[in-house]
Amino acid sequence: MNQNKLFQQTRLRLALWYALVMAVILSLCGIGVYKAVSHAHWMTLDQEIESVAGTLHDSIELKLQQPGQLEPVIQTLLPNICIVGKRCISEPVNSQRHTLSAIHQDHYYVRFFDNSGRLFAIAGAYPEGLSPEFNRELWQTLKDNKGKVYHQISLTLHTQNNRDWGYIQVGRSIEDFNSYLDAVKLILVLGSPIVITLVGLASWWLARLAMQPIYKSYRQIQQFTADAAHELRTPLAATQATVESALLMSQLDEVEARETLQTLHRQNQRLTNLVTDLLLLSRLDSQPVPMRREICCLDDIINDLIEEFAALAIATNITLTSRILVSTPVNIIANQDQLYRLISNLTINAIQYTPSGGKVIVALNRSDNYAVIQIQDTGISIPQSELSHIFDRFYRVHSDRSRSTGGSGLGLAIAQAIILAHHGSIDVQSELGQGSIFTLKLPRKN
Repeated sequence: MNQNKLFQQTRLRLALWYALVMAVILSLCGIGVYKAVSHAHWMTLDQEIESVAGTLHDSIELKLQQPGQLEPVIQTLLPNICIVGKRCISEPVNSQRHTLSAIHQDHYYVRFFDNSGRLFAIAGAYPEGLSPEFNRELWQTLKDNKGKVYHQISLTLHTQNNRDWGYIQVGRSIEDFNSYLDAVKLILVLGSPIVITLVGLASWWLARLAMQPIYKSYRQIQQFTADAAHELRTPLAATQATVESALLMSQLDEVEARETLQTLHRQNQRLTNLVTDLLLLSRLDSQPVPMRREICCLDDIINDLIEEFAALAIATNITLTSRILVSTPVNIIANQDQLYRLISNLTINAIQYTPSGGKVIVALNRSDNYAVIQIQDTGISIPQSELSHIFDRFYRVHSDRSRSTGGSGLGLAIAQAIILAHHGSIDVQSELGQGSIFTLKLPRKN
């Protein structure tokens, strides 16, 4: 296949299409993975900020008395709170206090606004350059003057007697979150070309596997076409030569004319048989519709064949006998015409390849699931090196003798095609000087 330019180009195109389709699929999967990871982390981030803000809100709201005024107890909850324009209180964090510990981390900040939206207190890691203006939106994403991104939530605060006190904003730096997403993106961007390269190599290998049965069929068709052309050329050339020689004669008497017609008839008969065999093989290979099946009695078929070929056996001084090894008829579901063709092909082969004075035995037996037919001869046998090729189309073990008997090399190929169409099997054993045994196994009717 590697030397065939057509198949190499087809393999390359197939591999490229495989690689392209997989690259698109992997790219879409990569984008989907990134979106899923990003969405999951945003949800986690929102839940974290909402949890911290809710804890702060509930803890502080219980202690508020006057709108716009921070009670001293608030300063104990937020030791690092800074009142805008007044004073900043910096106290060491009590290690025993865990409720608001998240505020003391480097990436959280808290801002307090009065009812008019004026910023008057901050706590935590407050970013520089962040706009002091209040925004009533629940969630906001902001940037400071250094380009760092923050995500924050705004909640309304009330006094103990349920009056509006103002607003609290809890924000968090998402620098670590963005760093994680950048790492995921980098892995996907750098990993995609490597994966696509591996997919391309795998596609090249898979394309080769996919092309192998096609190439095998292509080679079989090539060989079959060449063999068929060769077989057709011989009778056509003989017919052409016969016609040309007849045309060269100025006058033909009755005897010469009859001999010419007989020669043409023989060659035409050979062509007809060859075309018939080729059409039968084609039908058996394709089987576009189920073939007609019926109950067939193998005993009757074998007895009919023995009777039909008795004259041929006598003419070649061959002893042709049947051996029925069962006491009751053996019936199977099959196509009777094809079954008759199957056994007759093997029987004719056995007679033709058995020397004068030899024997051909057609035996019938059965097992639990199969009807077993054996065609045994005392012929010239088949070399072990050629046993694997005898079912190939147009293959002849003894080509000279095959041609002299008018064989086309399709008999065993047809036999194998018929047995396979009936879900059976065919096996051959041959021993030098002892002859050959063809064994047929056909599923039988219980």
